Amino acid sequence: MSEPGAPSFDWEHEVETDQSFENALSKARAGDRLDVDDATELLATGTDRAGLDRERTEAVLQAADQRRREVVGDEVTFIANVNNNVTTACNTGCLFCNFKDAASRFEGDDPEAGYTRTPAESREVVRDAVRRGVYEVCSVSGLHPALALDADHREALAGREGVNYRPPEVYGTDPGTYIEQLRAMAVDGVHVHSMTPEEAEHALRGTDRTYRETYTRLREAGLDSAPGTAAEILVDEVREAICPGKIDSAEWVQAMEGAAAAGLDLTATIMYGHVENIRHRALHLDVVRDLQDRTGAITEFVPLSFVHPNTPLYEQGLVDGGPSPAEDALMIAVSRLFLDNVDHLQSSWVKFGDERALQLLSCGADDLMGTILSEEITTRAGGTHGEFRSFDDYARMIRAIGREPVERSTDYRQRRPLPEDGPYGPRLGPRADGTPILDEPSLPADD
Repeated sequence: MSEPGAPSFDWEHEVETDQSFENALSKARAGDRLDVDDATELLATGTDRAGLDRERTEAVLQAADQRRREVVGDEVTFIANVNNNVTTACNTGCLFCNFKDAASRFEGDDPEAGYTRTPAESREVVRDAVRRGVYEVCSVSGLHPALALDADHREALAGREGVNYRPPEVYGTDPGTYIEQLRAMAVDGVHVHSMTPEEAEHALRGTDRTYRETYTRLREAGLDSAPGTAAEILVDEVREAICPGKIDSAEWVQAMEGAAAAGLDLTATIMYGHVENIRHRALHLDVVRDLQDRTGAITEFVPLSFVHPNTPLYEQGLVDGGPSPAEDALMIAVSRLFLDNVDHLQSSWVKFGDERALQLLSCGADDLMGTILSEEITTRAGGTHGEFRSFDDYARMIRAIGREPVERSTDYRQRRPLPEDGPYGPRLGPRADGTPILDEPSLPADD
């Protein structure tokens, strides 16, 4: 949330309730299902006073930590994964993002234009990672105008106006199609986690296909689960302020329902701490919980703290900064207490840094992301917390806070506690043999 002095917005949803903090906390401690008013009171540590109250904050964090123990115990999970974001080309114009580059810059020879990977290049990235023991490839990309579902989709879009399409020959690098990229990344049984609701909408634009049909085609090409990013804040008055070019909240939900109907596991996110208020955060949690009630497909919830440097929101003076450490802790805690149908909650060392990410594991979180190998989105927005964590790092960090480090699969159905003695390496990946992930891999990958 921006600091005092930043521009204000005339929101329909205000931070006020008919509930009291004490009643909301009592419900949380009892394990009763919370409503939006309860979540608002807990996130605000009471709407009856300005600012966050330290003692009330601690009470919320303790309640969430106790709930975490009851739901998942003392294990802290993580995954061996790699990011392969296909392209930074995007015309959506989100004000919180510095990952994207205007797609028009890719039509020339601008060396600062960012990058686009061909399917063959994506395959090489993933092949190398699989040889090193990686279990999952995560791919979240810009909406390149030349990207379409397949060759037939490209043909249908050619020459049409208003569909954000330009033929691949206009650009220096052809990104291929979504089907080609997924087939390229589906190497040796690696789990492919890709195709956000925004990307799925891009893959069906200009057609009468449903999200279920689109995600079914993507699954047949190698997609294993879908990330519920592009959610930001699932309240349309906020989306209109920070990402007016994106799909609205109802469309995001429709896409996620389509992915679940196609048999895919999902994750869900919130990107908070920019222009929205506390009520918006509570409303967002309600949308996610309702979606999970209907689908049961969400394996984890990922609160993403807004990183403000280098973003248009900050450069245009619309925010003075990102959320405070107390806001981060409360977002984790209230997510744990409110989302009574989602077992796993992630703390991000990329967003928070190691020390704060570990602290948040005592506020309701139970997962500590993955090895990543390449992290670009937060880094390009001004994040400074690095791009890789080894299994040795995980063992040391997690045991330092008295918790048990556990390697997991994307869907959490496979779990392997780390042995007492290292060195440590992945064993759940399709080519994993326990070798530390940055050592020379011992097993070749198939074509």
